[in-house]
Amino acid sequence: MTESAAASSAAPGADGSRGLVLGGGGITGIAWETGLLHGLAEAGVDLTTADRIVGTSAGSIVGAQITSTEIPGGLEELYRRQLLPPADLGDGGVDLASIGLGVVAGFALALLQSRGDLTRFGRVLGERAVRAAERGRTPSIEERYDQVARRIGGLTWADRDFVVTAVDVATGELTCFGPRGQRPDVSLEDAVNASCAVPCVYPPIPIDGPTGTRTYVDGGVRSGSNADLMQGCSRVVAITPADRSVGPMRTAGQQLGALGVDHLVITPDEASTDAIGKNVLDPAARPPSARAGYEQGASEVELIRDLWG
Repeated sequence: MTESAAASSAAPGADGSRGLVLGGGGITGIAWETGLLHGLAEAGVDLTTADRIVGTSAGSIVGAQITSTEIPGGLEELYRRQLLPPADLGDGGVDLASIGLGVVAGFALALLQSRGDLTRFGRVLGERAVRAAERGRTPSIEERYDQVARRIGGLTWADRDFVVTAVDVATGELTCFGPRGQRPDVSLEDAVNASCAVPCVYPPIPIDGPTGTRTYVDGGVRSGSNADLMQGCSRVVAITPADRSVGPMRTAGQQLGALGVDHLVITPDEASTDAIGKNVLDPAARPPSARAGYEQGASEVELIRDLWG
């Protein structure tokens, strides 16, 4: 489904700069976003040419891949990979992860304890994530790095305005990694692992810095899209597999509307929702999610073309 909104005449970024938001959504989100981007590109609209790209959680992996010059074949090859069986893409033998009822209950409790304060929510949920990892309820950091390396292994930051988001456990605040972000010293591998550290499912990620070691969890703890980082762009397309307004969290459409930016928000249509299924971390749902994204991109290209040009 595609939702659109027009900006006011006072919109920022009147120079015509374009932004692409890649939201969180698990393994199936990676597949769906990749399929959607490939479907659009084949139909003549290449969103990877954006002047700024913001990636959160699953979107950070997709962003790392599409900005890379180290993947021969580009989007076509990335899409082909998403169609492979789990064992062929390195998911064979890996324990099936899920965002179960316990994780959802912890999320809800953290929302209540945060009393509408988004940074407090980040701290509370971050502390729960740290305790879960200490008690052995998540994979080890080494195991998690190995899993992520199967998707971005060997990739480095491209000379692009690409932002990867994560939340600092100690402060609950958003951190923007990337060549032009707050922490240009952090490697792409570390940044993506931090952005994908779903609390109580995967371990929080410690990263050394000039002021010591900071620990980070999923950028989706602040927002499923972090689309408000598009300040300065005049046109934005947000691809959001799982973007909701819950408590103090705001959707991509709400954030972009507040910025006054011309935008489109693309969410899974009915066929894509069915393909994604109930467990967004299930590798078996990856190929159908990619195919559904591809078909959805091809069907919605005209509306997106009107905005993107």
